[in-house]
Amino acid sequence: MTFAPNMTERLARARADLRMGVPVVLLSEGPSGAVVMAAETTDTARLTDLRQLGGAPVLAITSWRAETLRARAYDGDLARVILPADVGLAWVRGIADPADDLCQPMKGPLRTEREGDADLHRAAIALAKAARLLPAALVLEVPDAAAFAARNDLTSLPASAAVNTAFSPLNEVISARLPLEVSEAGRLHIFRPEDGSEEHYAVEIGSPDRQEPVLSRLHSACFTGDLLGSLKCDCGPQLRGALAQMGAEGAGVLLYLNQEGRGIGLANKMRAYSLQDQGFDTVEANHRLGFEDDERDFRIGAAILQSMGFSKVRLMTNNPAKVARMESCHLTVTERVPLKVGENRHNHHYLATKAAKSGHLL
Repeated sequence: MTFAPNMTERLARARADLRMGVPVVLLSEGPSGAVVMAAETTDTARLTDLRQLGGAPVLAITSWRAETLRARAYDGDLARVILPADVGLAWVRGIADPADDLCQPMKGPLRTEREGDADLHRAAIALAKAARLLPAALVLEVPDAAAFAARNDLTSLPASAAVNTAFSPLNEVISARLPLEVSEAGRLHIFRPEDGSEEHYAVEIGSPDRQEPVLSRLHSACFTGDLLGSLKCDCGPQLRGALAQMGAEGAGVLLYLNQEGRGIGLANKMRAYSLQDQGFDTVEANHRLGFEDDERDFRIGAAILQSMGFSKVRLMTNNPAKVARMESCHLTVTERVPLKVGENRHNHHYLATKAAKSGHLL
């Protein structure tokens, strides 16, 4: 029988459960494991239930967030903050979310755990990130975790599956002719990952020769810039500039990848914007939230181009890291095509930070 969900489907369930505030169970190699709840979506009732299980729950956070909080990250890439007995949901969310760090800077001193299965905690953070939530999770190790999950009808999966997620294959769902302002010879392709995550799009201009390098841009979705005309970034002008150049040349492929906010999602991007209003730059804001500088997966773009029959590209980007990542995915980048548009008085510091800290050639 093949009705039972496979591991990819279990991961999708786990992400959805965490977004709704439902606990999941991560299994270690032995009989033990852990109950995991996302700090952002946990409610008071479930926090109370977690405490009543006994044991010592911890709040797993990344080393970036731990550095902001002056908490010791004994495991290098993460810290396991011990929950004091008298704290409630507001304390948990205050540790996870830096929104009030400046007005309430004294959140500690925080005690962090030295022992325990760090792989379970890494997996919990990885799941929270994959669910586009703050990278902070309540974790309580429990014996006979599989039985606990079965008794409580909770999604369970090995911790290793949450950390070492394989790249999800993408399948083209449909393509259709789409006349555009820049070119009446437009076509939109829709690609759907098998892991249930967001769909991605390829805008094909003209009929690019599959044997020649195609003018291409990997454009990450930016709701604020692309749709609303935000002046805080250069994304909207880059999107329109790339399409205009493809239209002028008569051929090209623009990949519109649903990796908002460098892969952290729109809600977390707005959290980063709020921190920028407090005086932090774009990289510092990401770190205070607990994220890396860039959480995007550019293998998605490479896979789409390859599935469309392209092996060589003229890549429109100011980011040399994109060139390196495309080449690591067995695409030949014959030329880096600069795309320097959209600077204004609102985003000048943002662009300067991208150049200084992320290596963009501006």
